[in-house]
Amino acid sequence: MNRWLVVLGAVIIQINLGAVYAWSLFNQPLIDKFGWAREDVVVTFSITIATFALTTIFAGRLQDKIGPRWVATIGGFLLGVGLILSSQATTLMQLYFFYGVIGGIGIGMTYVCPLSACVKWFPEKRGFISGVAVAGFGLGGLIYKPVIGYLIGAVGVSSSFLYLGMIYLFFVVMGAQLLKNPPVLEQAPIKENSVMLDSNTHFSPKQMLSTYQFYLLWVMFLFGSMAGLMVISFAVDIGIEVVKLDLEKAANAVMVIALFNAGGRIILGNLSDRLGRINTLMLIYGLTAAIMFYMSFGEMVYWSFLISVSLIGFCFGGFLALFPSVTADFYGTKNIGSNYGFMYQAYGLSAFAGPFIVKALPFSQAFLIAGFICVMAMVMAKLVKVPQPIGSKTFIGKEAA
Repeated sequence: MNRWLVVLGAVIIQINLGAVYAWSLFNQPLIDKFGWAREDVVVTFSITIATFALTTIFAGRLQDKIGPRWVATIGGFLLGVGLILSSQATTLMQLYFFYGVIGGIGIGMTYVCPLSACVKWFPEKRGFISGVAVAGFGLGGLIYKPVIGYLIGAVGVSSSFLYLGMIYLFFVVMGAQLLKNPPVLEQAPIKENSVMLDSNTHFSPKQMLSTYQFYLLWVMFLFGSMAGLMVISFAVDIGIEVVKLDLEKAANAVMVIALFNAGGRIILGNLSDRLGRINTLMLIYGLTAAIMFYMSFGEMVYWSFLISVSLIGFCFGGFLALFPSVTADFYGTKNIGSNYGFMYQAYGLSAFAGPFIVKALPFSQAFLIAGFICVMAMVMAKLVKVPQPIGSKTFIGKEAA
């Protein structure tokens, strides 16, 4: 099988999953139609992300057992059904359950499958291929923004859910049919921090959770995602309140962040194949910290604001591209689905923690905190080493008990 067909399937899937980031387009139409409060409508997105993140643990474990195609197919079906049912929602609880829970489970079931398949097919360029796979997720909201806007204007917000559900179901299930694991898990030896990891050593989730490296990496992922989401989630508000821009100019940040976010996933993922995963992470954390300190203390104007938020989006994309590859480098590919499911919970928590800090503190103080936690992450990156096989339960080519 041509392994690039797997990448094609991954990108098709991720673009449709990433459309979840265009949720804000539904807020005002739902408020206008049903008279719901904005803060109650926005909760739908938080429920979706939380459900999505938690489901990745179960879905990763399942796809490790039965393969990515069937799990992604089930996920695509649930995502489509969740949105189709949302078109009939007349209460907030119905919307929370149909879109947030059923749709969120669909996204979580599907998300790890393309990543897992791709890193197995491309052992020599894991960083780059992970970046390509998740770049689609970063671009999904941007690509679907005009589609969602057109549908809401043409058929109304409820019917938009119906049509989008059918579109997502078709494309995700179609992309899932291209997902397949390679026949033999052959991979090149991985060298990280001058430590060689046996190409046939694969950690089970239980073994991974018993290593200190997992917890260092988990906190590093949490800190990087928190810092990125502090800016990405409030980019327009930062432009208006801090830089004193009008709404139209501040809104341009959304477009540039989306583009740089997707670009960062590919470029930084590719760079990590050359410089090493840990070296690239240290570079990203350092750049993020520097920008955060500037945004905290410096005087921003329109052009420096766009540059700052663009670079934050670029680095944030790098975090999401590198951590799947780091997980595979450190713990092998046999259980990459379930192992990355546990690692991904750091991102799920950051989706709440980052915005919470911004809501609780002035922007300048929140940016200062973000800068310091990125410096801490750099120190942790320096300390983390590739784990050695665990005692006598280390296995070659098969999972340990």
